[in-house]
Amino acid sequence: MPVVAATTSPPGPLDRPAGGAFTLIFTTLPALLRLTCGLVGAVAALAVRGGQVRVGLLVPAVAALTAWSVWYAIRALRHGIGPALVAGDVTLTTVAAAAIPWLVAPEVLPGEGSWIAVLASTTVINAQATAPARWSVPAGLLVTAGYVGGAAAAGNPVEARAHAATLLVQAGCTAMMTAVMRRRIGRADAVFADYQRLTRAALVARAAREAERRQNRELHDTVLATLTMVGLGAVPGPSAALRARCATDLRTLAELADARSTPTTGAAALDDRLRAVLARTPELTVTAALEPCAVPAEVAGALAAGVAAALANVARHAPGASVTLRLARVADTAVVEVADDGPGFDPATVPAHRYGLRESIHGRMSTVGGRAEVTSAPGAGTRVRLEWPGVD
Repeated sequence: MPVVAATTSPPGPLDRPAGGAFTLIFTTLPALLRLTCGLVGAVAALAVRGGQVRVGLLVPAVAALTAWSVWYAIRALRHGIGPALVAGDVTLTTVAAAAIPWLVAPEVLPGEGSWIAVLASTTVINAQATAPARWSVPAGLLVTAGYVGGAAAAGNPVEARAHAATLLVQAGCTAMMTAVMRRRIGRADAVFADYQRLTRAALVARAAREAERRQNRELHDTVLATLTMVGLGAVPGPSAALRARCATDLRTLAELADARSTPTTGAAALDDRLRAVLARTPELTVTAALEPCAVPAEVAGALAAGVAAALANVARHAPGASVTLRLARVADTAVVEVADDGPGFDPATVPAHRYGLRESIHGRMSTVGGRAEVTSAPGAGTRVRLEWPGVD
């Protein structure tokens, strides 16, 4: 029985869809938040330059922070948010917060509404959403410390305490929310991975069963069919016909072994395949009418094997019957019919364990998306009709 080999590769977004969606969301949102707050903050910073604000320091600082916000967004959207990006954001924000006395006018500092306050909140939230808690929490504390120091140095300890509390709440809430989401998402991806493993195992098992069914079909239609015919006296032996049939069976089995290691692709001439089947059944006299018809190689193999099984049944059960084989195209459907005027039988009385009709004919056609119809009655002959839709 052929062995199905499985290849392994690193998990991708399709292997962990929940984690992939989390990463996408918590990369896009921080990037847009940093970009928006950076641009709006730059406008707000330059709009209020009174009091002790040092314009010579403010303008370069705003230009640097704006350029950083743009680069942060581009880098995040293209390559994701890594430790270096988080560290750079925290460092620049902490330095800017410590420089509040020279970058923020005293009259806009209270109320946690200055552009530095917005910058600090954005950095704290982004850090918690994009970095592990062991790094993001200390980063949030560092930004908070920088803001407290800067606001206190600017002579507003009330603002320092108020926004420090806000920053700590923002850091804590975002860190907890992110941790819970990561845990839940990890569980969802684990369940999905289990489902994928079970699906792969089911596919491998189904492929193994199908390979076994194919093997049983071929044995039934070759060696077992010949032995049965000999036992029933349908093929005289020893004789040239018997030797030829045995040689044909051996060739068929060898071809099957080669076919299992070589995939069948492309189109094949079904009429040529059927002529080859007729050449392998010299004990029957068959009247054939075969229209040219091209189908996929796998389909041609299934149809030809189904016809071979039908002819083997005729040779086994009605060796003196007249047989006709017809191949035609009806619209986009390939239709193959094998008819004989033998004694016939009642299909309803065929035992379920018998392989001939169930697997060699019906099973083969269902494997390639076709259908088979067997019509027979005692004293009325037998007609086997095989159909495959999809002919170009």
